Amino acid sequence: MDEHGATLQIGDRSLELPAVPAHQGNSGVDISKLRAAEGIVTFDPGFANTASAQSTITYIDGTAGKLTHRGYAIEELANSCSFLEVAYLLLFGHLPNKNQLEQWQDSMKRHSLLNEELKRFFNAFPKRAHPMAILSSATNAISTFYEEYHDPQDEEAIVQSAQRLLAKMPTVAAWSYKKSTGFPYIYPRNDLSYVENFLHMMFALPTEPYHVDPVITKALNVLLILHADHGQNCSTATVRFVGSSQANLFASVAAGMNALWGPLHGGANQKVVEMLSDIANDPDATTESYIARAKDKNDPFRLMGFGHRVYKNYDPRARILKKFADDVLDRVKGDDPLLEVAQQLEETALNDEYFASRNLYPNVDFYSGIIFRALGFPLRMFTVLFAIGRLPGWIANWKEMNEDPTTRIARPRQIYIGEESRKFVPLHQR
Repeated sequence: MDEHGATLQIGDRSLELPAVPAHQGNSGVDISKLRAAEGIVTFDPGFANTASAQSTITYIDGTAGKLTHRGYAIEELANSCSFLEVAYLLLFGHLPNKNQLEQWQDSMKRHSLLNEELKRFFNAFPKRAHPMAILSSATNAISTFYEEYHDPQDEEAIVQSAQRLLAKMPTVAAWSYKKSTGFPYIYPRNDLSYVENFLHMMFALPTEPYHVDPVITKALNVLLILHADHGQNCSTATVRFVGSSQANLFASVAAGMNALWGPLHGGANQKVVEMLSDIANDPDATTESYIARAKDKNDPFRLMGFGHRVYKNYDPRARILKKFADDVLDRVKGDDPLLEVAQQLEETALNDEYFASRNLYPNVDFYSGIIFRALGFPLRMFTVLFAIGRLPGWIANWKEMNEDPTTRIARPRQIYIGEESRKFVPLHQR
């Protein structure tokens, strides 16, 4: 392929495929006329080689271990910004100035309360209900209170919907956790920051004051930033797919939450902790023995939280989290055997030539699982935390898609391999 595109040879015919240049990374060829012109389609399971959108939001260079949002390096954003600043950047394309940030923060506080009628919604779930089920259901339920903001072509409606989703999700998440424990729901407080407020609603009780540790707040702020967007992953693509039908933002995001819930996507950090638990509970376990098992192709054991489908180098998010993992573990100073196993496993793997030569470094899921556990979050809340972090990316992609005049309703094709023709047999003869 050159700057003009590519030529596809089909038998004795040829078809010119125009180039779709990228500013960075993989350029593409436009095959949108292929089916109409030649009566054939491309076959790409999982769409791993198919670009369904042109985006200005996030760029990932897996070989170099690079991640940027709107051109800003993830390292700078994580070290210097609040989660709400990054959310603003993703949604509006630029970092807010002081006045814009203050207004943005005020809007989050103003809309953090849930309508009191939603208490009955939470109470209707069984105590054992998974928090992700409540989160996605509540997202759809909240939309019923704001039907005037459902029009995806109305700029003001989009901003209002985005503000309400971002403001209310920490409250929904915390209340879903309180539901599972049987403890009282804690209302948001306008004197606390976004992350402080979430921690307060999660862990405070009406019977005593709760101190929000600034080290814990900073670590969670960074964790949310590092999950804010990551290109066209499964859940983000789902938000775009659903939104392409002009479904409202609430419904589209709820669909993305359900995609994230899958263990191959948002459940990866939970798998890390489950693996650490298995190792900790094995009386014959040593770090070296499990590292050896991970290197044995005939052993079904897999070292969760190492390597990445996109990154062929050190995941830049993992580099950032490693420092915060050390800070958090030093602050909590808890006697947790899983955290001790994690630290030993990390040290052994990082110094093992087998892992280094294959670029199998700890990824973001390895460290986020450790930190979430150290912060006191139960296992079933891990994916919920991921969802809160990813929310700005979902909204930004939905917004970008609806602003793009080339957007069409998503309608993948198929290659049919079933029966050609079968004679119908009446019921009494079958």
